[in-house]
Amino acid sequence: MGPRSASPAVVALGGGHGLSASLAALRLLSERLTAVVTVADDGGSSGRLRSELGVLPPGDLRMALSALCDESEWGRTWSELLQHRFSSDGELDRHAVGNLIIVALWQILGDTVEGLDWVGRLLGVHGRVLPMSSVPLAIEADCRVDGELVTVRGQSKVAKAPGPIEELRMEPPDAAACAETIEAIRDADWVVLGPGSWYTSVITHLLVPDLAAALHETSARRCVTLNLEPEVGETDGLGPTEHLELLHRYAPDLRVDAVVADPTSVDDTDRLAQATDRMGARLLLRQVSRGDGSARHDPLRLATAYQDAFDGFWGDVGTRVG
Repeated sequence: MGPRSASPAVVALGGGHGLSASLAALRLLSERLTAVVTVADDGGSSGRLRSELGVLPPGDLRMALSALCDESEWGRTWSELLQHRFSSDGELDRHAVGNLIIVALWQILGDTVEGLDWVGRLLGVHGRVLPMSSVPLAIEADCRVDGELVTVRGQSKVAKAPGPIEELRMEPPDAAACAETIEAIRDADWVVLGPGSWYTSVITHLLVPDLAAALHETSARRCVTLNLEPEVGETDGLGPTEHLELLHRYAPDLRVDAVVADPTSVDDTDRLAQATDRMGARLLLRQVSRGDGSARHDPLRLATAYQDAFDGFWGDVGTRVG
């Protein structure tokens, strides 16, 4: 499946493995691809570098770069190096090589976006990787535990919430979005939200004021990709319909044009269809899982689903792209 002669400009938002899944699919459809990555991670190698050096957490940015690397021997080798983790009894243990390279470039160049662009050139990435904010962010959640509200702070802790999440906040609440990210969203033909950790990788983008405004104001179409299963802790007991309703709760005025869901993950198709209709979107039930029993998206199947979504509006997009 190759790119169209007039590829749509696509911006994919998220973080971690979910964003990597959408990027692996979207790169098969478009040469004009931008990944917008959450910067609230505070665990592992990223958390240690963030705490010690005061930088953006590089881990999710590294994963997005790796997902977009060139398929040549050069690209695959550099991607493998970026993902390599040290194993030792010292301070380098579990640090990813790519995290260290990215942070070193930030220190040398003094510019976050320029540093990411340099890594992208090294890997021969198809597209561009940008942070959602220019400053490190912190996620805070109110969880219901034994009838009491408990506040949990930090992405790594919110991801393992001790009870149902009732409210999500971002600190600082008025953090500025990355200027290049805002420009990419305003110039996009399609914006893709999800799959991924729903609270900590998807909804977070709606809690940065400038970014949320750009998502509401852009003339781009918007596609939501639902997860294949709930995540332990963060979205325990929540099905696809609840995920969509959560998105609507945090962005009630956000227009959605297409929703992609795997039928094997949907327990009540009619209910999901009704929730989709309320958002003014078209529901695409497509097998997008790998089919091996794992809760992972298959790049080719997901690309086909995105192609179906894009084709439904291609006349509108083609006028602007062409």
